[in-house]
Amino acid sequence: MNYKVLTINPGSTSTKIALYGEQGELWSQTLRHPAEEIARFGRIAEQFEWRLGLILDAMAERGEDITTLSAVVGRGGLTKPVTGGAYEVSEALIEELRTTTMEHASNLGAPLADAIARRAGVKAYIADPPTVDEMQPAARVSGVKALPRISVFHALNQKAVARRYAAEVGKAYEELNLVVAHMGGGVSVGAHRKGCVIDVNNALDGEGPIAPERAGSLPAGSLVELCFSGRYTKAEVKKMLCGKGGVVDLLGTNSMIDVRARAAEGDAEASLVLEAMCYSIAKNIGAMAAALDGKVDAVILTGGLAHSEVITDDIAHRVSFIAPVEIYPGEDEMLALAESGLAILRGERTAKIYE
Repeated sequence: MNYKVLTINPGSTSTKIALYGEQGELWSQTLRHPAEEIARFGRIAEQFEWRLGLILDAMAERGEDITTLSAVVGRGGLTKPVTGGAYEVSEALIEELRTTTMEHASNLGAPLADAIARRAGVKAYIADPPTVDEMQPAARVSGVKALPRISVFHALNQKAVARRYAAEVGKAYEELNLVVAHMGGGVSVGAHRKGCVIDVNNALDGEGPIAPERAGSLPAGSLVELCFSGRYTKAEVKKMLCGKGGVVDLLGTNSMIDVRARAAEGDAEASLVLEAMCYSIAKNIGAMAAALDGKVDAVILTGGLAHSEVITDDIAHRVSFIAPVEIYPGEDEMLALAESGLAILRGERTAKIYE
């Protein structure tokens, strides 16, 4: 059949939409949202009708008949912990995303997909939301009972590139042990054992490696002293961990292109921070290899930073003793969403029901 799948990826300053057919992408478009327009809304949930109108207008301008769609797949939001896979959008899912206290633009993915799917007379799905939680029991335990480790990471891209690698080597994702490092503004490193991510750092809160916008795991005692110094508010400290931490704090920029240029020009501080970031990512890859008992079929580097050979070469040099290192640059979330939708339509995967 000639399936057509619309994918929707809401971001903080844009909404990406794309249409896919059996042979790949048919078209894609990024709807930009100026800061002054976003500022009109108190909460992200209030942007729903506005963003829906923009999507429908964009499709109309392309002459796209939504009744020809086979399915609509939205980016998953900050739901309660779930196992990996695709989920049919339900009233329970939409209500949770509408009322959650965790503000993120991705929370609009399911409601937007559902609204368009209802108009088209088809089903709506999400796939591998950031809250995918398949951690083994020992991985959840921290040294403080009140502070268990939780799973919040780049599940969509990690799972997609893991499946892509598996297909390329002629095996099922569920047959392999992989360490996958998604490297963007935040960095998540996951231990994938036979199709489940049994351990991963909480990239949303800044745990794990140093990243362009994440502080990474910090000296605990010093962090406590900083928190109670009276110099910073709770919100300011949280921004230090996520948003204004990592390379932003160390060098005043989140652009790794600028950092690499400064390092190439002989800036010793930029060189050290670049090395420290790669070093911390490599250390976390080593830790996840240990979570897999050292039985690793491949180490996969993905995300926007994987476009840089300077970064991937440094990390590969440090971890290639573990397993072969494979590079999948970028974070093709739209394709990952479409692949999930098409797999459901073909009967290759079964959508789960969110309850």
